[in-house]
Amino acid sequence: MQHYASIAEELKEAGVGKVWLDEPLANHTTWRIGGPADLLIQPKDKESLIFAVQTIHRHNIPWSVIGRGSNLLVRDGGIRGAVLKVAEGLSHCEFRGEEVRVGAGYSMVRLTVEAGKMGFTGLEFAGGIPGSVGGAVYMNAGAHGSELSRILKEAEILFEDGETAVLTNEQLQFAYRTSLLQKRKGVVLEAVFSLKPGDRKQIAATLATFKDRRRQTQPLNMPCAGSVFRNPPGDHAGRLVQAAGLKGYQYGGAQVSQLHANFIVNRGGATATDVLTLMEHVRQTVLEKFGVDLHPEVLVVGEG
Repeated sequence: MQHYASIAEELKEAGVGKVWLDEPLANHTTWRIGGPADLLIQPKDKESLIFAVQTIHRHNIPWSVIGRGSNLLVRDGGIRGAVLKVAEGLSHCEFRGEEVRVGAGYSMVRLTVEAGKMGFTGLEFAGGIPGSVGGAVYMNAGAHGSELSRILKEAEILFEDGETAVLTNEQLQFAYRTSLLQKRKGVVLEAVFSLKPGDRKQIAATLATFKDRRRQTQPLNMPCAGSVFRNPPGDHAGRLVQAAGLKGYQYGGAQVSQLHANFIVNRGGATATDVLTLMEHVRQTVLEKFGVDLHPEVLVVGEG
């Protein structure tokens, strides 16, 4: 840890933002689960993020990225090396005609609301995606039959050598819940979305309908991470888990939600091991009963 302490000091002296040593990532994930990061850095702006990545690269230490901590399960052993938290520091948002340029740390929910107020349509599907723009681009987040790749024009990416590049939608190689960034390590700095003029009242009504549906069907009052499994072709993971009789099934502090079977909630004191054990039980049960192998939608990182 001495090595990390000196790097932390270097970053603090450069004024990059917030820096923690041995910080529990349970404090930074929506599941409220996760072991410590050796070094956690929350840059205050884009330049600080670039400086942090260049510093990490120079010291040759491993690094990873988190946003608002949704859709993420950090194992109980935590994450070795540096973790970059892309949050409030990269949260600019600028509408230019029918395009919006937005920082990677900006909230997807907030962006959706802002676009609606401006009278732009195209983002309504994302009104319930709890994460940041960067995380949503990384995993091509989607809901309600649409996904980010349908409206993303381009994104500026910071690669691990400290170089930046603006990649087009095509260059980002989007597929269902994946992008180039799962294959080539990089951090989203900002994204540009192409929207269309719409009726403010209609957009607001659509967002309200989606919000009501989420409130009735998702356990938003308990620590969770969003959908746990990807929907298999032509079906819904939640339907399969419910049909397997697993709603309410609990292991340790982790429980398959009573409201939505594709959510796992932290009922208090749940560990990553609890969640992973429960996920495997769900996967095996659904496979045995229906012959469908469910694949995780949540990103599992760190050491056991």
